Formats: sequence, structure tokens, C-alpha cells
Amino acid sequence: MIRLENISKGIWVQERYRLVLDNISIQMPEGRAIGLLGRNGAGKSTLLQIIAGTVQPTRGRVVRRGNVSWPIGGANSLHPDMTGVQNTRFLARLYGVESDALTRFVADFADIGAYFNMPLRTYSQGMKSRLSFGIAMGIPFDTYLIDEVTGAGDASFKRKSRHVFAERMARASAIMVSHSMPDMRKFCDSGLVLTGGRLEYFSTIEAAIRHHENLLAMQAAHVA
Repeated sequence: MIRLENISKGIWVQERYRLVLDNISIQMPEGRAIGLLGRNGAGKSTLLQIIAGTVQPTRGRVVRRGNVSWPIGGANSLHPDMTGVQNTRFLARLYGVESDALTRFVADFADIGAYFNMPLRTYSQGMKSRLSFGIAMGIPFDTYLIDEVTGAGDASFKRKSRHVFAERMARASAIMVSHSMPDMRKFCDSGLVLTGGRLEYFSTIEAAIRHHENLLAMQAAHVA
């Protein structure tokens, strides 16, 4: 269970204060895969980080029940001077899973060869995403936070990622950010739309996508 209580978050952009999240209160439904939609810069990644606890809100609080992943897709949870193996074993201990089993799973899944035993700072961004996603898929979280990761890598890795992700979603909740509407339709059954700092929930992903696309069309017409 994840509940947001009066969450606000502001940031300074070129000496101007911008309210990214504006007094958001919502309880996420359990057992759902929720697509988080919004234009570029709307604050989707910031919201995921606040839910994960890696970024603190300016005001309000997040109530969590169960294990919630970090925002999977980047490498913010990984240490750049540790190897892939060391990062994997550290997170295994942190989340209480068996280190050797997780290491075997990640080595096979991420498929980064000798780089698995090299420091993270030597990785490409794609390698970091593969490692982060592999570690997360090997840990039984109650809620997965996904930030564009199913689109990382080559076609083979994308297929493998989507297959494993679908398996995890059969027994867990998720909040997923993606610019791919086919991925949203494939994996998500409900949706959230973030615009103007406010968050609106839709019981079906199709309704959320329609609302999101209508907002984009209105914004494009206004700019034109």
C-alpha cells in the first residue's frame, strides 16, 4: 500500500521557484499496475523518487506498507566505485534475499559479461539500466517503480525484460513511467496523469491515455 498525504515539491529553475507537485493526496490501489503519464518535465520521475524515499517532498508525507523498489531504470541506487557483483550482493543483504542466488540471476539476466566484475563507473548507461533492472527483478518487491526501463537495450533484452516484468506483475503492484503507449497498454490496467502539479487517477489505462493525449493536443494547439 502506498498513500500520498498532501505531497508538494518545489524546485529552483533558473532563479525561479517551480512547484512540480502541488498538494497531492491519493491512496494507490493495491494489486494494480498503474501507468504514470505526463508531458516531459511534468515531474513523473520526481514523484517516483519521492514514493521510493530517495527524494524528500517539500511538504507532506508518503505512507508505505510492504517492500517498495527504487525507481528502476537508472543507477541512482548503485555505487559507481563498486562492481556489478558488489552492488548486487549489497542490495541482496539490504533487502534480505540470498546473495548467491541473486548474483546468479543478475549475471544471467543482465548479460554484461566481464563488466559484471568491473566498477559501475566503467559501464555505459545501457549497462547500468540492465544491471539495475536485473537486480530489481530478482528481488520480490510488493511494489515495483519502473522508469522507462522496458525500453532499454537491444530487441532480445527488451523481450526478456518484458517477459520477466509481466511475471512479476502477476503477483505485485507497480507504478510505471513510459513514453511507449503500447507498453502502457500491455502492462498497466489503470493510470495516473500528472499535469500542472496535480495528479488524477483513472480506473482504466485507456481512459488515462485518452486524457493525457487530449492534454498534449491542447498544449500543442496553444503553442501554435
